[in-house]
Amino acid sequence: MTNPGSMILTALLRRALQAVGVTLAVTTACFAMVQALPGDIAYRIAAGRYGYDRVDTAAADLVREAAGLDRSAAAQLWQWLIDLAHLDLGRSLVTGEEVTHEVAHALTGSVQLAVAALALALVLGVGLGLAAARRPGGALDRLTHLWVAASRTVPPFLLGLILILVFSVQLGWLPAAGHDQRSSVLLPALTLAVGLSGPFARVTRDAVVRARAAAYVDFARTRGLSERSVVVRHVLRNASSTVVAYVGVQALILVEGVIVVESLFAWPGLGHLLVHGIFWRDIPSVQAAALALALLVVVISTLVDLATLALDPRPRRTTA
Repeated sequence: MTNPGSMILTALLRRALQAVGVTLAVTTACFAMVQALPGDIAYRIAAGRYGYDRVDTAAADLVREAAGLDRSAAAQLWQWLIDLAHLDLGRSLVTGEEVTHEVAHALTGSVQLAVAALALALVLGVGLGLAAARRPGGALDRLTHLWVAASRTVPPFLLGLILILVFSVQLGWLPAAGHDQRSSVLLPALTLAVGLSGPFARVTRDAVVRARAAAYVDFARTRGLSERSVVVRHVLRNASSTVVAYVGVQALILVEGVIVVESLFAWPGLGHLLVHGIFWRDIPSVQAAALALALLVVVISTLVDLATLALDPRPRRTTA
C-alpha cells in the first residue's frame, strides 16, 4: 500500500513540473501569436496610448524604441523569460501600469465569477441529479434528461444575450454589464452555470444510481444501518469521488468559457484583459493574462487531484 503522504507529494511534484512546462509553452505561444498578427505592433500600441486620431509614424517609432520592439523577436522573448524568472511581468505597453497589478485585479474578478458560477451550477445540477436518482425512469428523471440536453444546446454568448434581454432590458431587475453593483455578477454567473448544471446533473444522477445498486450498499443494509446512514456513508461518499473529478474537468472548461462571457458582460476578468491586450498588441498583458489562465487550470487540477485522493482510497491499494 502506498503511503498517502507520498502520493500527495508525487501529485504536487507532477503538477509543479506541469506548471513549468505550461509557463514556457503558453508564454512562447502567445508571443509568437502576437508577432504573427497583421499590422505594425508599435503603431497599434501608440493608437492605444494616444488614440487613433493622434497617432502618426513618429509616435509609433518612439513607442518602438521605448518598448524595445526594434530588437529581434528572440531577444524580446528571452528578456521576457528572464524577467519572469525574477517574477517581473513588466509594465503594460498601453496603460503603463504594472502588469502584476492588472493581472491581480483581473484574476480576482475571474475567480469571483467562476466561484459564483460553480456554486449556482452545483446547487442546480447536483440538486437535480440527486432528485432524479431517487426514482430512475420517473417523471423527474425524464425532465432532468431534457434539462441536460437543453443546457448543452444553447451556446453561452446566445444564452447571455437572452438573459440580458429578459432580466435587464424587459424586466429591469439586473444590470446588463459592468461590475459597479453586487448584483452585476448574477447574469454572467448564471450564463456559465446553466451550461454546467446539465452535465453535473447527469453525472451526479448516474453516480448515485450506480452506488445505490452496488453490493456494498446491500451489505450495509443487512448490517441494520438506517437508510440515511447508508446513503450518507456509502452512497454519497462513493459517488462524490466521481462527481468531484467531473466538477474539476468542467471547472477547466469554465476557465475557457469566462473569456467569452467576460467580454459580453464587460466583466473585469482575465478574459477581458486578454481580449483587450490582443486588440492593442499589448504583449506583456497578453502573455501575463494567458499565463494566469493556464496556471489557474493547473491549480484547479491540483485541487481536484488532492480532493480525489482524499475521497477515494482505492488508488492507494491498487498501487501496492
